[in-house]
This record gives sequence, structure tokens and C-alpha cells, in this order.
Amino acid sequence: MAQAMLSSMPRAALIIEFLLLFVAGPAAYRFSPTRIPALPLLWIASGYAWWRLIRDPHFDRTRLWNAGQLPGHLAGILITFTFTALFIWVGVHRFAPEREWRLVRRNPAFWAAVMAAYPALSVYPQGVLYRAFFFERYRALFPRPWTMIVASAAAFAFMHIIFRNRLAVGLSLAGGLLFALRYAETGSLATSCLEHALYGCWLFTVGLGEYFYYGAIPTFGAEMGAVQRGDGRGSA
Repeated sequence: MAQAMLSSMPRAALIIEFLLLFVAGPAAYRFSPTRIPALPLLWIASGYAWWRLIRDPHFDRTRLWNAGQLPGHLAGILITFTFTALFIWVGVHRFAPEREWRLVRRNPAFWAAVMAAYPALSVYPQGVLYRAFFFERYRALFPRPWTMIVASAAAFAFMHIIFRNRLAVGLSLAGGLLFALRYAETGSLATSCLEHALYGCWLFTVGLGEYFYYGAIPTFGAEMGAVQRGDGRGSA
């Protein structure tokens, strides 16, 4: 009985949970006078989402990875990424040349560490929370496929207010639409997260990473600050 109720919560309870997780949480972090690490908070929220999903008897747990969907969509993902990455690079080269390849040039070892850790520590937890959990949990609130995709992307973009700049929110809205659409199409977090990781890693590589690191973890923040100042200090 308890498990069955997980998939049929009262609408009011769903709305309250939605507002707490996806509106109040990011807003409280954004306007908090204390700078605290963001990644542990993401892990707590995604851990709650994971726990809810695995307790729900109606949830297809294969969606939490489902790599079998990846081969059929890989070519489309790479083609879209290639053109988009080129567009982003041209924008950085034209409007912010001082940022171009900054992390790679000033601390390649730390850049490599980010490339290795970012998909597991950030991308997958976000995928669990903003796609697998969001799509399963709030079907009653967003019953049509397009409303679910837009709502997921909007929540994903709103979370990025914690980085305190408009570029992070704008890019995340575009990315959120793409990642949510991919998840809706494939039912595969492996596929959606690969796409998310490609774009995220590219942003750090091309020189826009500092727009996405505020308060992530102390060591990472200190290192990114050192790169931004150009003093080369910090350790990966």
C-alpha cells in the first residue's frame, strides 16, 4: 500500500514538493548570504529523487541508464553538438577572446580533472533529478509531452540562477530543452547525460566554465578563481 501511494500522491502534495525542490531550493541558495558548496546539495536532492524512483513500483528502472538506446541516436547527437560547439566557439572568439581556452591553457591538469569528474559528479545527478525523476513524478502536473519537456527545461534553467549570471540561465534553458527532448524520445539517461556532458565539457573547454562554477565545491571554486586571475595557483 505504501509503495503504491508513491505514484499517486495528492496533487497538492506534488505541487508542494515541486515548489520546494525546483523553486524554493535554488532561490534560497541564490539569495543566501553564506557561500556554501553546491554539489553536495545537488547530491542530496538527486539522492532523494533516486530513492523515490526505486521505491516506485510503476517506474521502469532501466531508464536510469538504458545505454541500449545510445547507438541509434549517437550520430544525431554528435552532428548537433558539432555545429552548436562551433557556434559557441565563434561567439567566444568574437566577443570574449580573453576567455578563449583559458582553463586549458592555464591549468591543463585541472581541466583534465574536470573533464573526468564532471559527468559523474554533476551531469548524472542532474539527469536523475531533472529528467528521470521529473518526468516520472510530475506527469499529473504536466500531462502532455511538450509541457513536460518545457517544464523540465525551465526548472533546469532556473536552478542555474545559483551561478548569478544570465548566460548560465540562458544556455541552460537551451540545453535543458535539448536534454529533456532526448530523454523523452529515448527513455535513456545514458543518452541524455552523454549529450549533457558533451556540452558541459565544451563550455569549460572553450572558456565559459567560470559562468558555471560559483560555489560548486571549495577546491574547484578556488582553482577556477586562480585561473580567472591568471596566477596559476591551486591544485587539481
